[in-house]
Amino acid sequence: MSAGDRFSFFDLLQLKKIRDLRAKKVRPAMIRASLEAMLKQVAGMENPLLEAGTFPANARVVFRHEGRALEPTTGQFVMDFSPADRLVPAKLRPMYAAQTAAEFFARGVMLEDDPASQTEAMECYRKALEMEPQHAAAHINLGTILYTRQEFVLAEQHYRAAIAADPRYALAHFDLGNVLDETGRLGLAVEAYKTALMLAPTYADAHYNLALAYEKIREPRKALRHWRAYLKLDPSGPWAIHAANSIRKILAADKLRLVYKK
Repeated sequence: MSAGDRFSFFDLLQLKKIRDLRAKKVRPAMIRASLEAMLKQVAGMENPLLEAGTFPANARVVFRHEGRALEPTTGQFVMDFSPADRLVPAKLRPMYAAQTAAEFFARGVMLEDDPASQTEAMECYRKALEMEPQHAAAHINLGTILYTRQEFVLAEQHYRAAIAADPRYALAHFDLGNVLDETGRLGLAVEAYKTALMLAPTYADAHYNLALAYEKIREPRKALRHWRAYLKLDPSGPWAIHAANSIRKILAADKLRLVYKK
């Protein structure tokens, strides 16, 4: 029996990523801890090795997700200086001929690692959706590429399709909130973020974006709650300083209002 008879394409993809990380001296315990942390950091993600790109940094695992590089055990976003570590799609195409929706999805994730291959990644996600229209993760990833291209109408359609396929997919509600916010529908964006938090109360980014949305509609006291929640969940994250400053401004404004009333 050949290896191809025993392993699917996405099994081989995960094994290759683990092999590459081990070749860079990343310990198995760190790989395991990073995978567990990534599941907590990104609500709705089920398999980080398939749904995000990876590269090693200082004996740790960094994941590329939605255009950002995250070291999940610390919650820190990092600069991605590792173009040489990116997967080269042309070398991967002969590995296995994609035949199922899951395999097309996995190929799309690989191709997303190279910004020059995003169009091809989109085609893989579309092929996956032709074969499995209820593939929520494919809708999310395709929607995110469209969102970054400012094709907001199409992005929203895919985020809503992901929610229809899996109403408990917190990431889908969060991403829908982002496109609603971007297109000026703040009331609907607030509801989408609130749904994401109902499904995943420790979703730090959802607290942050909800706080921003509340500030935009001039409800600072509601924003305050979510600034505090974000800061508690991610005290050293890239937006922690902004969250802390926002808390101080809201509290200072409240004090001024109390003085004025007196």
